[in-house]
Amino acid sequence: QVQFVESGGGLVQSGGSLRLSCAASEFTSDVHGIGWFRQAPGKEREGISCIESQDETTLYADSVRGRFTISRDSARNTVFLQMNNLKPEDTAVYYCTTVFLLAGGCTLVSTTDSWGQGTQVTVSS
Repeated sequence: QVQFVESGGGLVQSGGSLRLSCAASEFTSDVHGIGWFRQAPGKEREGISCIESQDETTLYADSVRGRFTISRDSARNTVFLQMNNLKPEDTAVYYCTTVFLLAGGCTLVSTTDSWGQGTQVTVSS
């Protein structure tokens, strides 16, 4: 099973930026999708972005579209999430994991219930 390590979180003021990294141990298939998820205190975990490995098609939740950008470095098995114009409502623990593929693209549905440690993002107002 692929293991993920998230990093890059921190405390930032509203309007600031952070870049998260998701390092994967290995992939058993060249065709896969990786997604970023987040969970705020008292709320359910939500999928916010994903990227498909072959064509690098991406998908974003409405809450982050236009502010966040997902990318990948296949040589390093790493996926990034560039977060700009951060808002206090972006405060959450951010996780990455594999996601289901559909019609050649990725979805915001995780393939597993096993999650890593995540990385905390706190945005102050």
